[in-house]
Amino acid sequence: MKLMIPGPVDISEEVRQAMSVPSMPHYGPDWMRLFGETQELLRQVFQTHHDLYIMAGPGTMALEAALGSALEPGAKVALPYNGFFAERLESILLGLELIPVKIPAPPGQPVTGEALAAVLAKHPDIEALAVVHHETATAVLNPLEELTAVAREHGLFIVVDAVSSLGGVPLPVDAWGIDVCVSVANKALETPPALALLSISPRTWELVEARQAKRGWYLDLKTWRWYAVHWGDWHPTPVTMPTSNLYALHQSLLLLFDEGLEQRYAAYQAAMFAVRRGLEALGFEMFVPDERYASPLTTAFCPGEGRDADAMQAWLKAQGGVMISGGIGALHGKILRVGHIGLARQRDYVISFLLAVEAYLREQGESVPVGQSLVAIDRLSI
Repeated sequence: MKLMIPGPVDISEEVRQAMSVPSMPHYGPDWMRLFGETQELLRQVFQTHHDLYIMAGPGTMALEAALGSALEPGAKVALPYNGFFAERLESILLGLELIPVKIPAPPGQPVTGEALAAVLAKHPDIEALAVVHHETATAVLNPLEELTAVAREHGLFIVVDAVSSLGGVPLPVDAWGIDVCVSVANKALETPPALALLSISPRTWELVEARQAKRGWYLDLKTWRWYAVHWGDWHPTPVTMPTSNLYALHQSLLLLFDEGLEQRYAAYQAAMFAVRRGLEALGFEMFVPDERYASPLTTAFCPGEGRDADAMQAWLKAQGGVMISGGIGALHGKILRVGHIGLARQRDYVISFLLAVEAYLREQGESVPVGQSLVAIDRLSI
């Protein structure tokens, strides 16, 4: 079975072997060497000189920790709103007694800097921007550079959900003035789930220290900073870490830099291009028509008249050996989503997917010559 969903992902054999090493303690000199090297490699991916924290848990947890540690209840937060994970951010904000000010865009469309500026003109008391960079529910890549530029002009505290974008597209945290950037190991960094990653700016720590409202313990960034400062030479985290997962992340990062960040970005872009052109050759409509905002990590497409999305997804898994994702929430049954991260960016995965789609259409009675979808497969070198 080939996993071609927006994450988690099929991983390389080298990373798989790293997961199988004997367990190691989450403290002491050997751990600190591995932990420190991994932090430094991650800083290069985030393109930051800020503090870099690794937490045990999912990205949603880290987003809640960042927002809840830095902002007082009642603070207004600008929220670009164009998909399921923006809706989740709204739930996090409401749970923290923060006030989301939504900036809606239709599904499949981005939220622009112009739209953010218009909302800020109406709500000058907004204190922060919380934005999903890559909305995997719709395969939209929001224009983060222009959104953060507008936010900086207004002095906003900037929190970015880069859970499904970091490592797959350029994301220069420092250059774009991002205060907290949250990601995970199990998407474009091509490692099994368990680790959340945060870059944290000096301004963030000022807000964390000044916040007066009560907080919990695990999701309070002050807890994590205390251990990094006071026990950082031997036990830099407040809890036991999934040590095998960090070992695997370290290995995956070494492979990433051996390949080269720009080369990895180009590989994702090529996989997206081959899939989009191939599906279009079979008569499918892209859910994100404007390729300026189409994610290179996930492609969403509409089945079209007379084609059943659920039936197609089930057939591809059972008969084609390829697992893709369906639509979430209101988009269930209306779109299908194929991921290009992990091994799914490679030529054999893309060919398997496209030929399986062809086979499904032929079984449904459509006249599709074998190979009709492989119109752009030469863009993929591996």
